[in-house]
Amino acid sequence: MRIAVTGSIATDHLMTFPGRFADQLVADQLHTVSLSFLVDNLDIRRGGVGPNICFGMGQLGGNPILVGAAGYDFDEYRAWLDRHGVDTGSVRISEVLHTARFVCTTDKDHNQIGSFYTGAMSEARQIELKAVADRVGGLDLVLIGADDPEAMLRHTEECKTRSIPFAADFSQQIARMAGDEIRTLLDGATYLFSNEYEKGLIESKTGWTDEEILGRVGHRVTTLGSRGVRIERAGEESIEVGCAEEEAKVDPTGVGDAFRAGFLTGLSWGVSLERAAQVGCMLATLVIETLGTQEYTLRRANFMERFTKAYGDEAAAEVQAHLA
Repeated sequence: MRIAVTGSIATDHLMTFPGRFADQLVADQLHTVSLSFLVDNLDIRRGGVGPNICFGMGQLGGNPILVGAAGYDFDEYRAWLDRHGVDTGSVRISEVLHTARFVCTTDKDHNQIGSFYTGAMSEARQIELKAVADRVGGLDLVLIGADDPEAMLRHTEECKTRSIPFAADFSQQIARMAGDEIRTLLDGATYLFSNEYEKGLIESKTGWTDEEILGRVGHRVTTLGSRGVRIERAGEESIEVGCAEEEAKVDPTGVGDAFRAGFLTGLSWGVSLERAAQVGCMLATLVIETLGTQEYTLRRANFMERFTKAYGDEAAAEVQAHLA
């Protein structure tokens, strides 16, 4: 399968302040705050839902097609993704804007002050999926992840017009979208991804019940945190897959993206939905054990050993044939 992943491309600039923000705030001067914090360190991480998902697919041996917009400062990030099996040939490079950036400072009490600069992400709405399909010889599935809202709507409409199967995955953007936009984005999706909280928010904003949404999508894939994932399809018994045992819980950031990477790769292999979900859960476990969304290394022997322990010999035999 040729799978394109659309979504934000960004870098995270994370700093730590050794004191407490609250100690620097003067109650009767909050209307004119002017503060500067001397921080201890700066951690720059590669991020964005599009690259996070594509990186995971590349680790599993796939060749995902990243679709999004980045700035003229993208060269180093592009080289990293190219080296890890990601097709970056359809990334639009802005001539005037930097790659999107999240800048955040955390104090000793774990309070945070952050800003998100959208930058080149706003140009994602100018990308035509037809050009992507023509370049790679057609598309079998497009995941439409959190991105510039106009881009998400345009990609969805183009998939519908051109009869390209698509997966709806609003994640962070669901909070700012209105009900009519969410209805447009999910109606007709082959797969609808969300976590449990987002599931309820989707139903609240659209005014559609769970049953009505199941009637409008092919599959509803809901991640359940430490309990794994549930896959539902109208008129069929749901599939539930648990998480593989984790060796440490270091950082949950990017776990959902890793699940999607494993699940989509499983689909491209042609294995069952249950097997695809198991691959996704195993990859998500590797990410939660690592600081950073693209800092883990998939060692195939170790991956299969842990996969076998979690899901059994039969499941492992099916996955091993593709992973090898």
